[in-house]
Amino acid sequence: MSTHALHDMTVAELSTALAQKSVSAVEITQHLLTRAQADTSGSFLNLNAEAALAQARRADARRAAGQGGALEGVPLAHKDIFVTRDFPTTAGSKMLQGYRSPFDATVVRRLGVEGAQDDAQASGGAGMVCLGKLNCDEFAMGSGNENSAYGPVRNPWDATRVPGGSSGGSAAAIAARLVPAATGTDTGGSIRQPAGFCGITGIKPTYGRASRYGMIAYASSLDQAGPMARTAEDCALLLSAMCGPDPDRDSTSLDVPAEDFTRHLADPLEGLRIGIPAEFFGPGLADDVRAALETALSALEKLGAQRVPIHLPLTELAIPAYYIIAPAEASSNLSRFDGVKFGHRTPNPVDLLDMYKKSRAEGFGAEVKRRIMTGTYVLSHGYYDAYYLQAQKIRRKIADDFQNAFQQCDVIAGPVAPTVAWHLGQNASDPVADYLADIFTLPASLAGLPGLCTPAGFGAGGMPVGLQLIGNYFAEARLLNVAHRLQQVTDAHTRKPQGV
Repeated sequence: MSTHALHDMTVAELSTALAQKSVSAVEITQHLLTRAQADTSGSFLNLNAEAALAQARRADARRAAGQGGALEGVPLAHKDIFVTRDFPTTAGSKMLQGYRSPFDATVVRRLGVEGAQDDAQASGGAGMVCLGKLNCDEFAMGSGNENSAYGPVRNPWDATRVPGGSSGGSAAAIAARLVPAATGTDTGGSIRQPAGFCGITGIKPTYGRASRYGMIAYASSLDQAGPMARTAEDCALLLSAMCGPDPDRDSTSLDVPAEDFTRHLADPLEGLRIGIPAEFFGPGLADDVRAALETALSALEKLGAQRVPIHLPLTELAIPAYYIIAPAEASSNLSRFDGVKFGHRTPNPVDLLDMYKKSRAEGFGAEVKRRIMTGTYVLSHGYYDAYYLQAQKIRRKIADDFQNAFQQCDVIAGPVAPTVAWHLGQNASDPVADYLADIFTLPASLAGLPGLCTPAGFGAGGMPVGLQLIGNYFAEARLLNVAHRLQQVTDAHTRKPQGV
């Protein structure tokens, strides 16, 4: 067993300790619950010790019977955008305050302990123990995790800074050693950017690889679930359990069999061609971020990889295209929250129209309202062709740019954000500043490509810097392989915030 404290152990280390019976799932769960209950970063929105310990006992029983896989009994927490039976689901919004789902999301079910769902849903989950639900930007709309109706999340590396968004609660909880792993969702970079800001690893798989069933929709053609953890090895273990077809529940689920993403982690990198887009390394990139990325890329070269200059000429158009397409889909998806069947309902409305108006005005936060209004505008008569249709054409051209680039390289590398994490409230009066921070993550999302963030080093103020790796469709194993090999020769992923 590792000599580290339980909270310092990775998913792989905890799995080994459980297999060797040097610690039980109940002991690990209780230890992490105690830490989470004392946390002041705002990472957790809900903890349920009774449910978590019951799951841990079932996992221990399966281990004792010689059943279960590598993840059996290892704790995690879910971003509060996935519906769960044992925990409330709010999506970080007052609109869903207190909501309890009658079913679990497919991702939750596949990762969870068998028996935690009813017999109709039970299908031999991976056996992970859910500690609770993690804070996020309201309905996953944000780049800093400052838009949650339940307060912002603070970055464990510097409590005055954002952890990134919208999966900021997931990233911060892992960096603070409250959980070894968590789920996140990535619509325009919401796994990769917070992973970079908090010094952890996160991967967004190819669109459609992981089921969206039970994941509260923001932009349906972009939303994708993915794992977040401290190492590429841990992410590979989780992604192997998360992915797979779900055609009966999710029409966007791809008919691609699940695979073991750990099989090629140790493959050599000799001859690997790493594409370096000129557009990702322009004058807008901060010097401290550039320096950290250079160190990481040099380490990959020493492992046998080679840099190849490439171009992604439409990178600058990713922001306007995304902030037309995503709000348009959000305006449609969020129309269901009207105060009728579930969610917040205003008290004592005058009539039906008054109930609609007041329920939505009271339930939604400012950023959600801003995106709904933007989306409704670009879909309205007379503007659909001028805005939404043109944005979709640009999206297609961005995807074509990537395919042209992959004829010259195997993976693409670059920053996840132009700077390190900014200070809380810094962009409060300028939401566009948050949007601009997504410039390097949006292109892969628009193209539906897999993207990964791995710690590259540290920048100004000792804040983490993430290296983004983008692969062609279904190249998750290759991305994880590159990140794993980099982590074998560097130590940025092993470092933790002071006092944690």
